[in-house]
Amino acid sequence: MSNPLQGPEFHLNPYPAYAQLRSSAPVQKVPTGHGRYSYLITGYAEARAAFTDSRLSKNTARFFADKPSERNLHPAVSQTMLATDPPHHARLRRLVTQAFTRGTVDRLRPYIQQVSTGLVDTFLPDGRADLVEDLAVPLPVTVICHMLGVPEADRPAVRQWSNDLFAAGQPARIDAASHALAEFMTDLVETKRRSPDGSLLTDLIAARDGRDALDESELVSLAVLLLVAGHETTTNFIGNAALALLQHPESLAQLREDPELLGTALDELLRFDSPVGIATFRYTTEPLTLGGTDIPSGVPVLIAPGAANRDPAHFPDPEELDLDRTAKDHLAFGHGIHRCLGAPLARAEAEIALDTLLTRCGRLRLAVPAEDLQWRRTRLMRGLESLPVVFQPVQPGGRPCPYTPGAGLNSSRTPPRAELLQPRHNHSDVS
Repeated sequence: MSNPLQGPEFHLNPYPAYAQLRSSAPVQKVPTGHGRYSYLITGYAEARAAFTDSRLSKNTARFFADKPSERNLHPAVSQTMLATDPPHHARLRRLVTQAFTRGTVDRLRPYIQQVSTGLVDTFLPDGRADLVEDLAVPLPVTVICHMLGVPEADRPAVRQWSNDLFAAGQPARIDAASHALAEFMTDLVETKRRSPDGSLLTDLIAARDGRDALDESELVSLAVLLLVAGHETTTNFIGNAALALLQHPESLAQLREDPELLGTALDELLRFDSPVGIATFRYTTEPLTLGGTDIPSGVPVLIAPGAANRDPAHFPDPEELDLDRTAKDHLAFGHGIHRCLGAPLARAEAEIALDTLLTRCGRLRLAVPAEDLQWRRTRLMRGLESLPVVFQPVQPGGRPCPYTPGAGLNSSRTPPRAELLQPRHNHSDVS
């Protein structure tokens, strides 16, 4: 049997594969390549239960301890909250929780709005943009780097290494990126230790949890996790949400007519096209039965929020985007003790980015057929490589902007499809 979680069709649109798997069984054994198997969870009820089941461990170091031939512990993320269980997990999470509370994020909103407005102002006169490279990537990268105190000159490299961590089927590229991130963060920690600057990273260096301090490897891993997770998910969230609205003009019009709806609409947008397709690795510490399937001890388990969020047993008509739907119980950010710590920040960034687009970009539409869009080739993340759009620029106050000659919808020349699909910037140019 071939791996159902890879291939061009899956990366382009995983939902038919998810639906087929779920209709067969909400939990089942699937091949994942190189003679290995995992148990995949595609049902909503089963996924929600699995997220809180203490018999499913995330301690990857323990799992690979007796499997030296399969060991693949990347130094950048080897001791993060994503790879630990209680009580160690709770200790690490407590040290950074305060930085991502709703109150802290609310205080960041003016800065997020400033960055978002500046990015949109940059491409606004053109009447066209790549919403991934020009907005969805640089906004969360800028914000999390600002929080951690990452110098602007280093941000292009950070973005590239982060992107490489999710290069499906390219273990050498993933390993190189992991080592590069670990080395970069080790050097940055030393810099902040010598010259504290009030950043989140400076706070982590000085962090104390009772008598328990972060050791150096924990500090580096935690900082890298915050750096990577702080923008990867949000980039995909913004891109996927924008595409969903562009493909559902009635929903786009609904948001334009009622901007206050955007806050609650985010849940439906997250449910409809989750930025995380399959959650990170878990394994069973003892036998268990889930969704009618017996799972033995010591085997990998993959929870698929992307599949669970389209389970018709929980969300009627799941293939439909319905902004009036109550979808706050989606699993796009996970559930339980490992629920995404940065969810409030991701929501704020997506809300502000989408609101800025809707306010400043009139007649917003895709610049290429949807079938020509390219998706990232990773089973974990669900995100676009680029999202070319055209629009009519709108000045603050609702007045149309003067067009730049030869640009956007005012132009008599429609840019070739290949040009529209080409990102305006390489990943290495993002700052």
